[in-house]
Amino acid sequence: MKEYVVLIVGDADRWWTTMTEEQRAAGYAVYGRFDEELTKRGHVVTGGAELQGSSTAKSIRAGGGPVTDGPFVETAEQVGGFYQVQTDDLDDLMECCRMLAELGDNIEVRPVVTDEDRAS
Repeated sequence: MKEYVVLIVGDADRWWTTMTEEQRAAGYAVYGRFDEELTKRGHVVTGGAELQGSSTAKSIRAGGGPVTDGPFVETAEQVGGFYQVQTDDLDDLMECCRMLAELGDNIEVRPVVTDEDRAS
């Protein structure tokens, strides 16, 4: 099985600052169904997490420098969470990911670099 990271990209702070309790609960229910659908279709979730809001971030600019609070100023979207998934069927994984995209965030799926990739 190949391993992929599913990145949930958007306004991560929206969940906590603009959504009602009912909207958040409905959103989390979709994530629960997503988890169930992955398992049902034979995908294996090996890790993942929801990330705290961007105001909790610490950053260091490329090349070094001081540690600063918060995300990079020019970044409009933030990674709000991720799943690490093993699968033999990327197309089906992408189909499952549509469930999350329908909540209003962008979804990016990237393969994990393996030892074989490093050797080539």
